[in-house]
Amino acid sequence: MRSFFVPALAFASLWLAGCVSAPNAPTLTLQTAKTPEGYTQCVLPKLEKHGITSTVTQNSRHAKVVLTSKIAADDVLEAYKTQDGTKVFLYERKPLASTLTPSRLELVAQECK
Repeated sequence: MRSFFVPALAFASLWLAGCVSAPNAPTLTLQTAKTPEGYTQCVLPKLEKHGITSTVTQNSRHAKVVLTSKIAADDVLEAYKTQDGTKVFLYERKPLASTLTPSRLELVAQECK
């Protein structure tokens, strides 16, 4: 009986590891000289090229790109105007298996930097 609980406990702890990350901590933070609007104008065509649909809300100091997901929490890319350009925050929920390589969203965010 004990031999069943050890693998089950190991599996449960790995399964819950995806829930450990803080929901309010960005997975990526970037600084760019572009405006928030200019940054989103760079990001959106690249996302569409990868088949990723998004919703954008913006004003003069902030832009928010929400990428809806059918199986997980929505990914969010936010760009805030600063004195030196724009500060970009990526909030992304990645499956445990894909934490070693950057996602398509992360690659697009870095390309537009």
